[in-house]
Amino acid sequence: MGFEEYVRLRGERLVRLARLLVRDRHLAEDLVQEVLGRAYVRWDRVSRADDIDVYVRRMLVNRHISWRRRRSSSEVATDAFGDLAAATDIGAEAAERSAAWALIADLPPKQRATIVLRYYEDLDDATIACILGCSQATVRSQSMRALATLRRQLADREEVLP
Repeated sequence: MGFEEYVRLRGERLVRLARLLVRDRHLAEDLVQEVLGRAYVRWDRVSRADDIDVYVRRMLVNRHISWRRRRSSSEVATDAFGDLAAATDIGAEAAERSAAWALIADLPPKQRATIVLRYYEDLDDATIACILGCSQATVRSQSMRALATLRRQLADREEVLP
């Protein structure tokens, strides 16, 4: 499969994955563009991988983690318009989904990547381990820690609400 064909077939899916990781459409597009630029330069090596999707997803997750490290010291993301979802009546389901993604966004990068890859991309532990460059046991422990944190945050939130 050539690079252009890969981007045509998988580009939108990569952007969706990046949006879940960074929670900003424009940053996600920038992240995917940067990763695809790096993949293009190395396409001979990338295309020889056992699973091109796993290889590129791993590049995406790794780049996201390094972006986050770099941004944490120099850039501050702000929401100048406030929470638009809360200002409009979009329904309880959409509001709950938005609140869940807000909690997921607060997770450390590797835990967030594990949750997104497992529950959104519906990947198994072996594939996630390959993408993150760790063992399957690490994937399970990252997932367990992330879910424990989310449960704790939900319990704290319910205690605050009347």
